[in-house]
Amino acid sequence: MAGVERATGAAPASGARLTYLVKQLELAIRADMDVMARAHGLTTLQYTALTVLRRHPGMSGAQLARRSFVSAQAGSEMIATLERKGLISREPDPGNRRILRVSLTSEGDAVVDACDGWMDKLEKQMVHDLGAPERKALRAALDSCIRALSPPGADGRR
Repeated sequence: MAGVERATGAAPASGARLTYLVKQLELAIRADMDVMARAHGLTTLQYTALTVLRRHPGMSGAQLARRSFVSAQAGSEMIATLERKGLISREPDPGNRRILRVSLTSEGDAVVDACDGWMDKLEKQMVHDLGAPERKALRAALDSCIRALSPPGADGRR
């Protein structure tokens, strides 16, 4: 697994802005996610989309793009790619045939399972030095930060 030094070129900086530390962590995580996704024939954004679909099957392409942190156009291209790979399927919405509902295929579910094992190891490494109460507090603090920066009425994501 990559470390902060490899991903950012520097060791964690004490006294640095909190936003800077969050970005360093994001870069370190992203470096490992890129390696993992490539090993499974995916991009990190494609893996993200597959995990979103696992939690929320049957969403529209527009919803999937928003929850996967990509534009509608990039989401449309990503959905087409994942469908060509046989990892997702699209079915017309019974109430509005112009909306296509996106779901994982069994092949997509298997890829997410394989990637999740890697991600479990990464998360375990990331919090290795934290006890259970500290891990719980970290999760709560991150959730709180996301809510604080989310617009009113949002689902906790920007």
